[in-house]
Amino acid sequence: MGRILAIDYGKKRTGLAVTDSLRITANPLLTIETEKLLTWLTDYFAKEQVDVVVIGYPTQLNGKESESMTYIRPFMEEFRKRWQDKPLVQYDERFTSVLAHQAMLSGGMSKKDRRDKAVVDRLAATIILEDYLQSLNS
Repeated sequence: MGRILAIDYGKKRTGLAVTDSLRITANPLLTIETEKLLTWLTDYFAKEQVDVVVIGYPTQLNGKESESMTYIRPFMEEFRKRWQDKPLVQYDERFTSVLAHQAMLSGGMSKKDRRDKAVVDRLAATIILEDYLQSLNS
């Protein structure tokens, strides 16, 4: 059974999280400059068996797509061209950044570390993945 990879796609940085091989836990992986993401994914897919990729789907409170879909959609199209064998699942990411900040606070992370946006991106990807895993088990 392959892993599930989650992507919190951003204009400048992208947070990534991945399950263990049994798909039980979601773990932060890394934050990467978005312009390097496709190359990184090519290398990662060559090394690791990934069966499903979940990408955060940003929506507004009224349920409509947020403006950030204008730069996420081209990435999704390119992903689907390159990796036709890997399902790319869109998953609601509303409030993941807020939840990531709350997790950092409750975890006792220092103010300096909480300002590191790369940490927030990784945690947001992890929250997306955790929510997705829970939805599979419901």
